Amino acid sequence: MYPQQEQSAPGAYLAFVERQLTADGCATRWEDWAGVPVLVGRRADFKMRWMATRLHLFTVAAAVPEITVPVVSAFTDQVMKYAKDTKGGLPVGMQNGIGAFPLLVSDRVDPAAVQWAEAQQRIKFACMTRPVVVDSSRNHVGMYRGKPALGRVYASYFIEKGSRYFYGQ
Repeated sequence: MYPQQEQSAPGAYLAFVERQLTADGCATRWEDWAGVPVLVGRRADFKMRWMATRLHLFTVAAAVPEITVPVVSAFTDQVMKYAKDTKGGLPVGMQNGIGAFPLLVSDRVDPAAVQWAEAQQRIKFACMTRPVVVDSSRNHVGMYRGKPALGRVYASYFIEKGSRYFYGQ
């Protein structure tokens, strides 16, 4: 944990997420993304009911000064690219896929950003993201909790992991 973050509500929330990820068996580390400390959690799971596929789950979380729709949308794209670039192994789509929780936390959040995160899962070929927007001033977590047509087989997994990692502080 970056010690300077512990003092703020967003920093305390990131420490909570790091504990939740570690308790669930995720490998975690902190990275510097253009001067911003970013928590990266990663795990891979294989299930026969997923048509014998392995899902690589990335959780990438950062505290930012303000969250707007363009900010969370750009971060979601950045996390998707990061996950594809660092996954390793077989190419995406060859009996494996990527799931990601791009998480931003701030005490200044545009309600439209929360609505954007809650509206739907974002999907690109064999890659699914469920953006998470956390308003630390209101203790509100916004993320999509539905079961979309594409990627439906993974929906309960995303809902369970999202509930475990982001709620309950």
